[in-house]
Amino acid sequence: MIHLTEFQTFLLLSILKVVVVLVITLTAVAYTVLLERKVLGRIQNRWGPSRVGPFGLLQPLADGIKLFLKEDLMPIASERPLFIIAPIIALTCALISIAVVPFGGMQRVTVNGVGIEMFNVADLNIGLLVILGITSIGVYGIALSGWSSNNKFALLGSLRATSQMISYELALGLSLVGVVLRAQSLSLRDIVNSQSAHGMLSWNVFGGLQFVAFFIYLMAAYAETNRAPFDLPEAESELVAGYHTEYSSMKFAMFFMAEYANMITVSCVATLLFLGGASSPLGHLLPDDFGGPVLTAIFPILWFVVKVLFFLLLYIWVRGTLPRFRYDQLMSFGWKFLLPLAMANIVVTSLVIALRS
Repeated sequence: MIHLTEFQTFLLLSILKVVVVLVITLTAVAYTVLLERKVLGRIQNRWGPSRVGPFGLLQPLADGIKLFLKEDLMPIASERPLFIIAPIIALTCALISIAVVPFGGMQRVTVNGVGIEMFNVADLNIGLLVILGITSIGVYGIALSGWSSNNKFALLGSLRATSQMISYELALGLSLVGVVLRAQSLSLRDIVNSQSAHGMLSWNVFGGLQFVAFFIYLMAAYAETNRAPFDLPEAESELVAGYHTEYSSMKFAMFFMAEYANMITVSCVATLLFLGGASSPLGHLLPDDFGGPVLTAIFPILWFVVKVLFFLLLYIWVRGTLPRFRYDQLMSFGWKFLLPLAMANIVVTSLVIALRS
């Protein structure tokens, strides 16, 4: 019989949570790709993947096997170490930020005297700053990929991505200040709790009067993740494939996975900050112990997943509907419209909070 110390128990439980969240996130990434191809197929009046498995459900597995078996090409003139490490940086930053996201309620379990939260890998009191910081580092992966490829199209794509992400990061960060002012905390858990009193009426996008901030966040998030109509860094008609032109096999797959992991992270953060996170839209109309302990634990996760799925479908709908910006329009929209609007939102929110207090 092996007796574990409290530290060893905490370490094992933490590793288990990390592995479970990582597997769920990577699975979600794979099936988000399938969801996008299916929905875009319907928007464009075609079927989308349907041959591999029932209803095409095994298509992500087939794509993964295909990419894994592809030849891994290395350009002769490339900077080899940076060329290899760039996709690793992009994917790592995309996956790390999911660690501070609270997926469900505050259910705690006690194992061997150690209390641990079930639906949160790391509950930090500065969780929002951690996400903003980690996602900011992700731009290094894109910048290094374009420069190390020694390809003019890849370099142009990485320069576009870098300037675009830096520009829209300002508006994105400022759009969240109003939410932080209302919650008086940078903890994602505290921000969710501040919106859980009266259901939908307590959510920041409605009761918090942060609908302007919500719009700014969505636009900046689309630009941050290089998604249509802000996909200038990967503009196929101009730059072949942008910063990952020279990448193949699993290195290309890592950039691909990083993009969709960032989409999921952005959707999770939008859910937490503006739509009450895992809290019910019905508020306390349903009793806290409705359906027993099992349903009490499942319902918050269900609400969270439904809200995140809404944002992912919105991503896909926008991609299938809107044309790509011209680059000067993209930069003007960020600096001349979103940034002043975000600053005005901070001023108005501050005045409202001051008058109410």
